[in-house]
Amino acid sequence: MAVSNRKATFAADVKEVWDVVVSLTEYSWRRDVENIEMVEPGKQFVEHTKDGFSTIFTITAFEPCRRYEFDMENANMKGHWVGLFSSEGGKTTVNFTENVTAKKALLKPFVKGYLKKQQAAYLADLTKRLEG
Repeated sequence: MAVSNRKATFAADVKEVWDVVVSLTEYSWRRDVENIEMVEPGKQFVEHTKDGFSTIFTITAFEPCRRYEFDMENANMKGHWVGLFSSEGGKTTVNFTENVTAKKALLKPFVKGYLKKQQAAYLADLTKRLEG
């Protein structure tokens, strides 16, 4: 299992940050997502990447402006993601933790690096969206 954690602070209201992160209809700011398919509203969705890869997400916690969690699984991995949101002085801090297990032994050595790269890209896209 690989674990990656990233934190970032934005000069934005927590509701604005929350709404951007949890939206399953407005994802054009994400460089890697082609589309998101709703399976069961509020419970499960599938993200399709621009390179044709699909991941199933099952929401396990949804506490508006505080906590968002989901399980995720695709052909190569399974895992869990936790997003914590806090606000102070008009700024919002996000704390994202991802735990992933590779399904294929060949991929295990690369999972940690892949997670770090994915989280960095996601936060860069989120920063651009919120500050753009």
